[in-house]
Amino acid sequence: MTMLTGDNGRTARALAAQAGIADVRAELRPEDKAAAIGELRRNGSVAMIGDGINDAPALAAADIGIAMGAIGSDAAIESADVAFTGHDLRLLPRAFEHAQRGRRVINQNIVLSLLIITALLPLAMFGVLGLAAVVLVHEIAEVIVILNGLRAAPRPTAPRVSSATRERVSA
Repeated sequence: MTMLTGDNGRTARALAAQAGIADVRAELRPEDKAAAIGELRRNGSVAMIGDGINDAPALAAADIGIAMGAIGSDAAIESADVAFTGHDLRLLPRAFEHAQRGRRVINQNIVLSLLIITALLPLAMFGVLGLAAVVLVHEIAEVIVILNGLRAAPRPTAPRVSSATRERVSA
């Protein structure tokens, strides 16, 4: 993990120490951030998280650009691949899990649809199934694909309650 910031070095190092980030690059201009992303990409895929206009070039240069905050600059939001409305970075793992789950469901639906079409086509061509039966099987398959697609929806999570709130409630 690397912190790229336009802030002064002292502030950046203090924040990075709290977050457990060892590689800190401070007092960077937008083009410096984009160059740093290019350098980091030589070692593998890079995700960049930013919220300001100064982050836009780096967001565009990254493999995955993530704009944070509804009040982030329009340039950052336009340059990013993903835009979050909040500033809570702890939600990113949940977002990645949701995206992976969605991709699995989409792939399942594609495979299922192709298998059904592959099976129905010869059955219809050789007269094994009539038009009504083919349409019925196809429609049932569409319902199954839709129901399977609903599995990609975000799963509801229980609201988080702080320990201070729990103590007040139990007292």
